[in-house]
Amino acid sequence: MVFRLATVPESAWFKSSYSTGPGGECVEVASHPGMVHVRDSKDTTRTALGVPPAAWTAFVQFAAL
Repeated sequence: MVFRLATVPESAWFKSSYSTGPGGECVEVASHPGMVHVRDSKDTTRTALGVPPAAWTAFVQFAAL
């Protein structure tokens, strides 16, 4: 299940350590109780996506394979 979210404070966002520098694949993540927010760091004006922590954990584990 994926949710579109309300505003998350700028101070909560951090760039993924797996994002490339000039390559353009930049993802930022913000954690909030009960939700993990994900956005494109190149266009922060777009709506972020939110997923439950268990879904984010499953995604990260799958992506690490």
